[in-house]
Amino acid sequence: MSMRTPLSRVRGLGSAKKGTEHFWLQRVTAIANIPLTVFLIATLVVHAGSDYVTMRAFLAQPIVSIVFLLLIASAVWHMRLGLQVVIEDYVSSEGRKLVAIMANNFASIVVAVTCSLAVLKIALN
Repeated sequence: MSMRTPLSRVRGLGSAKKGTEHFWLQRVTAIANIPLTVFLIATLVVHAGSDYVTMRAFLAQPIVSIVFLLLIASAVWHMRLGLQVVIEDYVSSEGRKLVAIMANNFASIVVAVTCSLAVLKIALN
């Protein structure tokens, strides 16, 4: 016995089959953020009080730059997913919800590109 109404069967509406994927992506990025954030905090603790030249030389190392780029990607993706859930849960108007999700996506791209360019500028100079 189906719980769907005849109208929903005719329209083909129902589960978007994206809830589980979104749930798991949120968890995967959260788990990825743990060691990446530990690396960031360890870097800040070890290099506390370092001068500009020392920090720039450290950040220019390929492995360090790659880890920071991974941190940026994972943290921004996690942020975007989390804010999307908040928007979907608490914005009732469909028009405002669409605008807010679009703004969330755009802002996430801007943050990711800006941070990545900063890391690449230091790494490639």
